[in-house]
Amino acid sequence: MNTKVNITNFIKLYEKSFMENWDLPALTEYVSRRHLTYGEMATAIARIHLMYETIGLKPGDKVAICGKDSINWVLVFMATVTYGAVIVPILPEFNPHDVAHIVNHSEARFFFVSQSIWELMEPDQLLNLRGVFSVDDFKCLEQRNGEELLRALRLLTRRFRSRYPRGYRSEDVRYIDRDNSEVVEINYTSGTTGFSKGVMLTGENLAGNVCFGIETQLHFRSSRALAFLPLAHAYGCAFDMLTPLAVGSHVTLLGKTPSPRILVKAMSEVKPNLVICVPLILEKIYKSQILPMISKGTVRWTLAVPFLDNYIYSKIRRKLIDVFGGEFEEVIVGGAPLNHEVEEFLHKIKFPFTVGYGMTECGPLISYTPWREFKVGSSGRLLPDMEAMILSDDPENVPGEVCVKGPNVMKGYFKNPKVTGEVLDNKGWLKTGDMGTLSADGSIFLRGRSKTMILSASGQNIYPEEIEAKLNNMPYVAESLVVERDGKLAALVYPDYDALDRFDVPMSEMESTLENIRKELNTLVAPYERIAKIILMPNEFEKTPKRSIKRFLYTH
Repeated sequence: MNTKVNITNFIKLYEKSFMENWDLPALTEYVSRRHLTYGEMATAIARIHLMYETIGLKPGDKVAICGKDSINWVLVFMATVTYGAVIVPILPEFNPHDVAHIVNHSEARFFFVSQSIWELMEPDQLLNLRGVFSVDDFKCLEQRNGEELLRALRLLTRRFRSRYPRGYRSEDVRYIDRDNSEVVEINYTSGTTGFSKGVMLTGENLAGNVCFGIETQLHFRSSRALAFLPLAHAYGCAFDMLTPLAVGSHVTLLGKTPSPRILVKAMSEVKPNLVICVPLILEKIYKSQILPMISKGTVRWTLAVPFLDNYIYSKIRRKLIDVFGGEFEEVIVGGAPLNHEVEEFLHKIKFPFTVGYGMTECGPLISYTPWREFKVGSSGRLLPDMEAMILSDDPENVPGEVCVKGPNVMKGYFKNPKVTGEVLDNKGWLKTGDMGTLSADGSIFLRGRSKTMILSASGQNIYPEEIEAKLNNMPYVAESLVVERDGKLAALVYPDYDALDRFDVPMSEMESTLENIRKELNTLVAPYERIAKIILMPNEFEKTPKRSIKRFLYTH
């Protein structure tokens, strides 16, 4: 069994890293090619610290930030937490009303926001703020009555030179002494249940994730990382920013929507040593590039011949490895369940991938296994410091709600003791809302969300996510939701119009095409999981900023 992780002080991790890696490359923006070494990053952070000090920001005060991933975004995040204030990252995809609500609810004193988002907001709606700064260029966008923020910015360079007359040097890096039990971040979930909750993450929660990443060498000194997941989300934040910056990695920020075409180009240039991605990326590549290839008559025939199949699989594996830059140790998939068919195929061709499991409330990691030890169908083994309990009479075989406990578990939801009490008990056990089983070696096997589980007329538990995974692999299906309608299962389907056009399927045949899909699907599922009808959706499903479907809009 794994040994415990040595969890050190979260803030001191960066004090040490910035000093030791002073001359190494730290941050690069893929689009603008702007570049900072660790020394230049530490100097920029020191300037923000002096600004905070000048404008009277106190340790424990909240600072909100909303904008696309950029060097300035990283500087504000790192400067805020190393100053001893609390960072409140807000996904830029949230609508302006939700952004205003989070800024107000979090009691943020200052707000860093991109100009494009600020133009859509109503300043009068922001109640507790003392001032607003542009995350694009650090200019003051708004100062409240009596504040002297503009003056503080004007005098900043002079004061910085006065504070550090010989220039800012590695020995000047000294950050606040703050216990790991203190809250350093409030991360508002973009959940599918209809409202955001402010997850209070402590130094210990984040250090639990980062120190695990360091000890397992997910990132290492001078390794290369391509950050294309939103840093405002716990997954990207922990493993595309916090862990690499704690060890001296070079992080390239994609800073734009990671379409497969853009991503493949960036991967080939950056050649990351580790790839952190969500299932959607792999599933798109599988459906658009691999599935058509292995479905061709000659290839399908070849795959049925012993030894020849290995040759084909090795060629596909090589092509996939090249897609991700060719120099990575593994691809870690997380953030949502990976389609079973895609997972089985990647395992069959020996592609170096693994699936982890986490949630914002654990900052985010709960379980992970290196790819060589990964069990197909699992979500990895529990982290060394984390415990799990399945609310079931037979935890290894009968799914029950997964409960977890350990240093990564949040302090609670900000200003929401009622909801905190519903998920977190006085012994530290967190109810995840996920249904699954737990094997003897600590591997977690997830089935679906407890809130989405449907009880059949015969008493069987139906997990819609499992049926949707099969349905989404069918031709002409872009995305789907399985719901209960009048005591029977129905599938809401948004068609893949590109595929329909490509194969000249007329709209007049749409109904019969979907009916054939329904019949084929029903041969692949258990009798109690069969779909009674398919309902055509005219538009894409509404999504959270994390691109999860807002199920609550469609299940009633």
